[in-house]
Amino acid sequence: MYVPPVASALQRAAAAGRRLAASWAGSPRALDVLTALSCLGLMALDLPGLAAADNSLNGPMAAAVLAAGCCSLVVRRRLPWVSYLTALVFIGWLHELTLIQFALYSVGRYRGRRPALLATLGYIAFALAVFSVPGWPEPHAHTLSAFLSLVVPIGVLASAVGIAAYRHDLVAELAARRAEAAVFQAVEQERTSVARDVHDFVGRELTLLTVRSEVLSARARETAYAKDFEELADTARRAHLVLNEIIVQRGERASTPGVEGLAALAEESGRAGSPVRLALDPQAHGLSPLRQAAVYRVVQECLTNAAKHAGGETIDVSIEADGPRLRIAVSNGLPVRTPARAPVSAGSGTASMSERVRSLGGTLTATRTQDSYTVVATLPRG
Repeated sequence: MYVPPVASALQRAAAAGRRLAASWAGSPRALDVLTALSCLGLMALDLPGLAAADNSLNGPMAAAVLAAGCCSLVVRRRLPWVSYLTALVFIGWLHELTLIQFALYSVGRYRGRRPALLATLGYIAFALAVFSVPGWPEPHAHTLSAFLSLVVPIGVLASAVGIAAYRHDLVAELAARRAEAAVFQAVEQERTSVARDVHDFVGRELTLLTVRSEVLSARARETAYAKDFEELADTARRAHLVLNEIIVQRGERASTPGVEGLAALAEESGRAGSPVRLALDPQAHGLSPLRQAAVYRVVQECLTNAAKHAGGETIDVSIEADGPRLRIAVSNGLPVRTPARAPVSAGSGTASMSERVRSLGGTLTATRTQDSYTVVATLPRG
């Protein structure tokens, strides 16, 4: 289909505009520009008064000066003192108190409590000095008390809101770092657990291989294959030593159970008040020990999460072989009413499960709907 050049150019311009809007939407720079425009809009309401009170500025010149001053808010995150000093100039020259509110807020928001307090005190002291100049701040206030009742609340309120926002940002950042650290710790613990399982299961097979190779080497001692069996036994011993050196065990623990332990898990969950319907494909018993350990851990974590967030709801556990892959699905209903008190949870269980499944070449997805929560994991059988 033929598209006229003009229409094509308009489509490209519209697409570029949408991309620009998407990149700017919610960005800090867009918020700073919006803040500057908001400040300019508030100060524009006083343009007639500024032109009448200050003979050096006419209407257009006053608008240009105010616009230039508001541009300092664009750099308020990196350089909040620029907008602060500009606001002080506006107080002494144009008797304008709007910009100082945005400036004090910016200092408190992006520099913290101490700089905000110093900025507020400096603003009040500067305003008092300007107040002593004859002819100002009339007609806004005729007495010192009236002047202070206008100037002090403006500065204190703006700084207080900025400091509160600064503390909120700190708390949010701390919470995000704690959550990230918890997920990282869970992943590291799961990696350690997988490494231990590798040591338990692969180490056992290497031990059997070593013993069997030594037996065969002894039997073939007088034959032409004796040297080959000795080299095989030495290779098995070296592989076992390398495995022990790579996987440093910290403390003793029992090996992770396999699929034979799922029935006990289901019974334990039922005694805790969350009945389990377990459907286990017999082919799962033929999986390698590592994959059986992964199945056990995934189901165990899912049952724990269900007990925390949906206690009393029936949990459906399905483990079935689907061609070359094994599919693990755990689903539970969600309570109609939200618990009055949130359950204690580190929020890292899903990350731990994902790490174990991913280490074996599988995938894991968690889906939450209005009335159910489902975790599906797939593992290669081979």
